[in-house]
Amino acid sequence: MSARFEIRHGGLIALRQGGLWTGALITGASGAGKSDLTLRALGLGFRLVADDRVILFVSGGRLWGRAPPPLSGLLEHRGLGVLAEPSLGFARVALSVRCEKPDFALERLPDPCVQSVLGIQIPVLSLHPLEDSAPAKLSRALRHLGV
Repeated sequence: MSARFEIRHGGLIALRQGGLWTGALITGASGAGKSDLTLRALGLGFRLVADDRVILFVSGGRLWGRAPPPLSGLLEHRGLGVLAEPSLGFARVALSVRCEKPDFALERLPDPCVQSVLGIQIPVLSLHPLEDSAPAKLSRALRHLGV
């Protein structure tokens, strides 16, 4: 059986839930606020898995992600450069977060949305990452998956 993996531009952060690290794949256009959201989420108990590039792979019927070896444990801070950041080796990807620009109209009560990544369906959350509440929305979305 051939390996199923792909590399995506984006980040992966994870929150510990029930003894396991549950990850959110953060994507969006350049300048949308992905790094800002990541930094603020790290302050709420999230851990870095990957920044800028994420290797996604399937194992045991689930989607997982990790950093490419040269980027492992590194986080880019706009204005500061690339700095070391404690990180996890990998995490299960349970949510895809689309960082939208401020002029993108988000629905107040959106219908559930999913996307297929390497044949695995994962829920999608669209948000404005620079809003004060964005990290809290992300945390709650991960905590309430499947509810």
